[in-house]
Amino acid sequence: MLDFPLWRRLTLWTITIVTCLAALPSIFAVSNIPWPAKLIEPKVNLGLDLAGGSHILLEASPDQIRRQRLDTMAEDVRNRLRQAKIAVGDISTKDGTVSFMVADPAKGDAAREALQTLTSGASMSGQRDWDLKVDGGKIVLAPTEAGINQAQSRAMDSATDVVRKRIDKMGTREPTIIRQGANRIVVQVPGLKDPAALKALLGQTAKLEFRMVDLTADPTLVAQGIAPAGSELLPYANPEKDGTGRLAVRRYGGIKGDQLTNAVASHDDRTNEPVVSITFDQAGGAKFARLTTENVGKPFAIVLDGKVLSAPNIQEPILGGQARISGSFTSDSANQLAIALVSGALPVDLKVVEERSVGPDLGADSIRKGVIAMGIGTLALMIFIAVTYGRFGLYANAALAINGLMILGIMSLLDTTLTLPGIAGFVLTIGAAVDANVLINERIREERARGRKVVQAVDLGYKEASRAIFDANITNVIAAVLMFVVGSGPVRGFAIVLMIGIVTSVFTAVWLTRMWVAGYLRRNRPSDIVL
Repeated sequence: MLDFPLWRRLTLWTITIVTCLAALPSIFAVSNIPWPAKLIEPKVNLGLDLAGGSHILLEASPDQIRRQRLDTMAEDVRNRLRQAKIAVGDISTKDGTVSFMVADPAKGDAAREALQTLTSGASMSGQRDWDLKVDGGKIVLAPTEAGINQAQSRAMDSATDVVRKRIDKMGTREPTIIRQGANRIVVQVPGLKDPAALKALLGQTAKLEFRMVDLTADPTLVAQGIAPAGSELLPYANPEKDGTGRLAVRRYGGIKGDQLTNAVASHDDRTNEPVVSITFDQAGGAKFARLTTENVGKPFAIVLDGKVLSAPNIQEPILGGQARISGSFTSDSANQLAIALVSGALPVDLKVVEERSVGPDLGADSIRKGVIAMGIGTLALMIFIAVTYGRFGLYANAALAINGLMILGIMSLLDTTLTLPGIAGFVLTIGAAVDANVLINERIREERARGRKVVQAVDLGYKEASRAIFDANITNVIAAVLMFVVGSGPVRGFAIVLMIGIVTSVFTAVWLTRMWVAGYLRRNRPSDIVL
């Protein structure tokens, strides 16, 4: 146990020095000392409660989700019956149901069989997401409560994922994005300097569509707000340029922008105006090529979140799966749209219902008080250990100081985030390190009291104490891992610091101090030790 060959000593010292040096930029930052610009600067990221930032609460409308389900089901019904060659009348979505009449009542059962596959199980009890009823030639699809709840949960999960992708594209570090209740999402972004840009990005649904313009629409009726059958009226995104009127576009037959692989903000070669260049995947590119090939010479509308960006004529088939979107963008708005498109469209609109900005002053005060409290507590412990265990106490104190530096250094190298609960975890691991050193020294003292020689007592003391230390810390690691996996936000911050601290406390208490003690015994060969 006390045999430390050169390679082992070099390994231990290398790990110690590298991790301690990695902690220096963070220490310099807290002390307001400038760090040399030519040197690498791994620093601990500070969470919202320490660095300040933005707290935003987003909310989705359950009514919108229900409306979307009805519209989607109506379109699916129309396509399915068209494939089955079953003629039906107008499909209605009034009263929260999808209903229609079959032209030939004798085909009611055939229509039922064709539509049965559009429904699926929505709960453990076997309840389906839609109730399908046939009354003669009339068919009604009514959403069930289990189906509505399932759709809402899926929509919010998808929205949470899209929000996370968008924030990651902004280059922010360690944001907290969690669902709250059935239809809310909490977003916390530490250190954010431009909360307005975040709100604009998260508030944009980014639902992109390419829809054919209805050339049969009567301008007089359109001006009165009356759309032809099978079409709808959409406003322009830029009324100052395109006018305050609305454009009649086909409800069906276009394509959606949910098959994008990339979106990049760029500039038009001729006008130098900001545009967004998009790239479809293989299936989306084929659809876009077919749409433009079949409608050469006709206008099609580029629709974003229910507003027409532009309605250019299709001059020629657009092959290759690439296109450009224009619409009086600024460089910032084009970049935001590119981020939103490549991150995916939100399945439902998100409204900012609460916004808080946390200043850095509160966090700085928390850090200062935490450092003071930790410093006072650590100093008191060091004095006690030095007085109680003499030379071995000094080794323990040195290990304790190195342990604190190693925690900061590893957090910096792993690019983790320190929160206020993380400071609590930091202090907790310092206590664990002290406990480990006390346990080792007490076991050595017990072995000396039994009459063991110095080397034998130290060897047995470290061996026996190490078992107890490893067993105790394994249980702590398991608890920390569970908190990291299951928890979120501050809980995960606490768990990360705890896991790192447990590893460093064992490293310093069991390995470093043993190396120092072994070196002392080898050099001086004392006949007795003071403990």
